[in-house]
Amino acid sequence: MDRSDRELFDIPQEITYLNTANIGPRLKAVSKAGQEAIQTFATPWNITAQDWFEGPETLRDAVAQFLGTRSDAVALVPSASYGISIAAKNLPIAASANIVVVEEQYPSNIYAWRRRAQESNAEIRVAQRTETRSLTESVLAQIDSKTAVVAIPNCHWTDGEVLDLVAISEAAHTQEAALVIDASQSLGALPIDLEKVAPDFMVSVGYKWLLGPYGLGYLYAHQKWHLEGTPLEESWLTRRGSEDFSKLVEYVDEYREGARRFDFGEFPQFISVPMAIAAISQLNRWGASYIQTELSKRTQHIRVLCESLGLDTLSTERSAQHIVGFRLPPGRSPEELNHALRSANIYVSVRGDKIRVAPHLHTDETDLERLGSVLKTQLA
Repeated sequence: MDRSDRELFDIPQEITYLNTANIGPRLKAVSKAGQEAIQTFATPWNITAQDWFEGPETLRDAVAQFLGTRSDAVALVPSASYGISIAAKNLPIAASANIVVVEEQYPSNIYAWRRRAQESNAEIRVAQRTETRSLTESVLAQIDSKTAVVAIPNCHWTDGEVLDLVAISEAAHTQEAALVIDASQSLGALPIDLEKVAPDFMVSVGYKWLLGPYGLGYLYAHQKWHLEGTPLEESWLTRRGSEDFSKLVEYVDEYREGARRFDFGEFPQFISVPMAIAAISQLNRWGASYIQTELSKRTQHIRVLCESLGLDTLSTERSAQHIVGFRLPPGRSPEELNHALRSANIYVSVRGDKIRVAPHLHTDETDLERLGSVLKTQLA
């Protein structure tokens, strides 16, 4: 690892934070933007009608730039479950159809599909994974002529197993099935070619790998849904002409352009939006390729460390390049190891039977040396 961008982050030197997959580390620029926004919101008499839309549109443009798509394809949502619920509300699911998900998928991308399956008398098919069979292979095996929706992540949240979205997209579209992606554990760290993957909907929280505030995320909606999609709520802010407050009593049925129809109510978020703009702007300055390359250096170091200690990890071929999940030897408690790490100011997560390590660009050689030292001591 040649360099670190730690100076851009608000992290004390004594803290080794390896838990981006839980909550992203805080950029100094994001904290500054939030503090300034609080001061601005403290003087509401200075907030104009234009301010309700200008910040969100700046954010929408920045997110679209990072995704490599048009601003009209981006909606602002409060959570991943909100975006998934939009997808579940709009996608047709017939009786006897099936919905494909993966084993131990994050709940935000499960519960809405369970409800739709119950309402439609459809089947939930769970793609299992084994030591010899990848999630991609399992998902492909579950897709057939009765598949209505394939609802998957880009990588598994517990250990970073990556799914081949292009191959799965081709299989789903061949069967005329919709593709819905929860990219919360990948967007910001793992580039996605939206033109090749062409999901119907893709959602991500903004507070993990996108380094923004909690409670503000993003929904990509394919162009086919820009004119006919039904939002979860009927906000006055999403209606055509809502920028003119003097005409709000003149009710209209038309929505604002593109995916804006799916924006959540109160999307102006006068404090969170400036913070999110600061975060996405920094991601755009780095660029997705740079982020992925730098994170892969850190996770490769961690992977080599795990192998030297005899810890079980996924193969490099099956893993994303920004998360490492490892299992402890039989009889060793992940919770006890996590406690020992926290006592040494090293922060990771326990997810299922795995320890999940998720660095970011603040992670430097000192952090990796601390992690190695504690693991070697605890596993000796």
